[in-house]
Amino acid sequence: MNYGIALINLFRFHRVTGWRRKQPVFGKPDFVFRTARVALFVDGCFWHGCPTHCNTPSNNRAFWEKKLAANKARDRRVSRELRKVGWRVVRIWEHDLAKHGAVCIRRIKLALAGSG
Repeated sequence: MNYGIALINLFRFHRVTGWRRKQPVFGKPDFVFRTARVALFVDGCFWHGCPTHCNTPSNNRAFWEKKLAANKARDRRVSRELRKVGWRVVRIWEHDLAKHGAVCIRRIKLALAGSG
């Protein structure tokens, strides 16, 4: 499933406006709301190490553990750096987007309103 398209459809359904994709913002957020200074990331369960759904492959396990740990550390660093310069950061797990779209939209709207 293309989660970018799914989120765009949710934005349109819930009348969320002001988003842009592929913006030159540190960390390469999936969506940027420049005026509200909100950076939105949709984190894939495998690549970002979801505690519920990420199963580390048994082949070459040491490599994958190191790789996924580095990905999580990068995510924390990107969020920290964006917050330092005044951005609000929203991270959504791909499984939450797939199953709880309305909850994700609420979180995004709170961030856009300055409460999230």
